[in-house]
Amino acid sequence: MTVFWLTIAMTFVLGLLARMTAAPRPLGPLPITPNKPFAFLVIAIMVLVSGLRNGIGDTYFYMYSYRLEHYTLLTAMFGEDFGFNLLQMALQQISDDPQLLIFFVAMVTNVLIIVVLYKYARLFELSVFLYITSGQYLVSMNGIRQFLAASFLFAASKFLFEGKWKSYMLVVLFASTIHQSALMLIPIYFVVRRQAWTYQTYLILALAVLFVFGYGTLSDILFSAIQDTKYSEYQNLETNGANGLRVIVTAAPLVLAYLGREKLRQIFPQSDYVVNLCLINVVVMLIATQQWIFARFSIYFGLYSLILIPWLLQVFVPRDRKLVYYAIMLCYLFYYYYENVISLNIRYTSDYIKL
Repeated sequence: MTVFWLTIAMTFVLGLLARMTAAPRPLGPLPITPNKPFAFLVIAIMVLVSGLRNGIGDTYFYMYSYRLEHYTLLTAMFGEDFGFNLLQMALQQISDDPQLLIFFVAMVTNVLIIVVLYKYARLFELSVFLYITSGQYLVSMNGIRQFLAASFLFAASKFLFEGKWKSYMLVVLFASTIHQSALMLIPIYFVVRRQAWTYQTYLILALAVLFVFGYGTLSDILFSAIQDTKYSEYQNLETNGANGLRVIVTAAPLVLAYLGREKLRQIFPQSDYVVNLCLINVVVMLIATQQWIFARFSIYFGLYSLILIPWLLQVFVPRDRKLVYYAIMLCYLFYYYYENVISLNIRYTSDYIKL
């Protein structure tokens, strides 16, 4: 974990320097533009740490598959998730070393995510800090194909916020060639493009609670619908649900967003869409308490909390903001330690970074 602790410290300090040396921004949702050289260093550190690993989650299996499977245009195009197959085929023309695949995917994923935070996050360094301590940076190293797809959809937030549905759908279709589950964002687009905290909000929450209490019956219906797909195997997994602490951590920002909803809407016009996406993430996590595999869908929605939480500080009176800022950092550090040290006992391994 030493590598991750150093990554948290270095990226936070560089992110803070990026904000402290920022330039005024005349247009857009933010009053400032963080310093680009410092922001670039944040990206560089995150890409290097993620891209030079050889373990964590399913990294080993992707590396093994890259060595084993040599793609041709025919096998790539007619395989599942052909976009990712084509990527591997292209990279294999450069090198058979699977580290190239891991590094390239880490680079694309983290560049896209940090660039969006650079554009929309009210406190750049806090969003970067939360990206790691909320566990999403680690998840990007486990399930890398799905997180790569999610990073493209996150980068398309501009289209979602501005209502450019045709452009957004093109990105969804592209992302679905990397991971088919990205297609779920097609109906989600029309759900979240509404004002937050309306009857629809409470209906979605009620349906989630209903699903949790009626999981046995409703899950049979769901798995019947996907029985002829590659996801049907999840029905037979004998696993516990997602940790309840994750649900609390996911839901807590929404409580603050509700209490400060009027002011939040004034200072951040796109907040309704961000809140709705975070709400869907809570729904997903509630359902995941019954079967952890549903938590994988959180990959598409969890990133929006990185935008929402720093904006929530602005709904507090100025004298309280610093206290709330430090309280958020402390809580997420505790959560990160519990999840990754106590619960998962994560070990970072690399042939290049030895700490």
